[in-house]
Amino acid sequence: MTVCWARDAFFYHIYPLGLCGAPFRNDFSGPINHRLDSLLTWVDHIQSMGVNAVYLGPVFQSSSHGYDTVDYYRVDQRLGDQETLARLSRAFHERGIRLVLDAVFNHVGRDFWAFQDVLKHGKNSAYRDWFANLNFDGQSPLGDPFQYESWEGHYSLVKLNLLNADVRKHLFDVVRMWMDTFEIDGLRLDAADCVDMDFMKALHDDTKQRKTDFWLMGEVVHGDYREWANPQALDSVTNYEGYKGLYSSLNDANYHEIAYSLTRQFGAGGLYQNLALYNFVDNHDVTRIASQLKDPSHLYPLHILLFTMPGIPSIYYGSEWGILGEKNRRSDEVLRPVLDLWEMQSKAPHPNLVPVIRRLAMMRQQIGALRYGSYQTILISNKQMAFLRQFADEQALVILNSDAKPVTLDINLPFSTTRFKDVLNDQGTFPLQNGRLKIDLPPTWGRILIPA
Repeated sequence: MTVCWARDAFFYHIYPLGLCGAPFRNDFSGPINHRLDSLLTWVDHIQSMGVNAVYLGPVFQSSSHGYDTVDYYRVDQRLGDQETLARLSRAFHERGIRLVLDAVFNHVGRDFWAFQDVLKHGKNSAYRDWFANLNFDGQSPLGDPFQYESWEGHYSLVKLNLLNADVRKHLFDVVRMWMDTFEIDGLRLDAADCVDMDFMKALHDDTKQRKTDFWLMGEVVHGDYREWANPQALDSVTNYEGYKGLYSSLNDANYHEIAYSLTRQFGAGGLYQNLALYNFVDNHDVTRIASQLKDPSHLYPLHILLFTMPGIPSIYYGSEWGILGEKNRRSDEVLRPVLDLWEMQSKAPHPNLVPVIRRLAMMRQQIGALRYGSYQTILISNKQMAFLRQFADEQALVILNSDAKPVTLDINLPFSTTRFKDVLNDQGTFPLQNGRLKIDLPPTWGRILIPA
């Protein structure tokens, strides 16, 4: 197993246009507003939780939500300019926090300069081949005198022709500029499951030649993650299978679901044993976890599992306080709110969650088995679950209870160890007698045990 910095990472995910309070529409005429500077006040809070990597959502010039790019070379004027972003990058790096940017390379917005040239010059445009399946045999659904491919039927998002050599050169030059100017440590590829695989492999080669530990992660929802995450393409992808099991196993009182997924993914003979997938409980596209869970007290066993399961944990801004936000068909803006840091810290819906996250992040950094270890389910029932992580000579036994009442478990463990220490709670010790561990669990909580 190759160990790179991302296996040691705990990510904080920021959607900057939302958090910084940018207007939804970019009129391109107003002055530059350095809203990204407001994130400088968040650095202390971010670092205090044990975060050592930030995934910053779209920051380049766009028409509205950031995923409709207008110019990859310009920071969105609603957020600032190149120096604003460079200043924020320096602030993170000075605290030992790596920075990963959103790379929206599958599609652009209709205001993208090359598409505007096609609108103006039609068949005579030098950029007509920059866009996927663009032809002049009919009209687009938006009335253009040509047809083109969009992202999932959204014709405001024009799919790029990533097989075109000039398009590739443009995008690779952009990435080199981002690496040089903002000293970024990686990219998150938006809609990676729609991106041409040859393009991804070429991007892999180009970035790794410049920076061997440059990290590439892709947004993938369905399918075999190994198709995208492999030594020739991406380093990681979003673990949507794990995301679904994390909350529904609690809502349905069915830990069997997430245990099945974790065994399938990371257990003996698992599909992704050698991959560090990007784990999350919510993000800018899905309902906030506090709105997703039927029982708010389940936030606590949920986060214990997030930080102890195989993979890379991530927290979406605001969810460390358990804020609400339910996805609807009209808009995603409710998932991407502007937040006041002082108000969140003083009036958090779940003020105890941040200290728990901080504690879990510390445990993960201290115990190598939680970052690199194998996975084995030890006990499973509807509301209780125990699993073992092992790496080299390290062991960590994680035990979860989603029930609203305390329980006592009798767990069979084939170890020579005679005593375990609970490092999550009070450092109490528990004897292993004749291969059995008898242990009590508080309600909606858990234990992390290591050999004493």
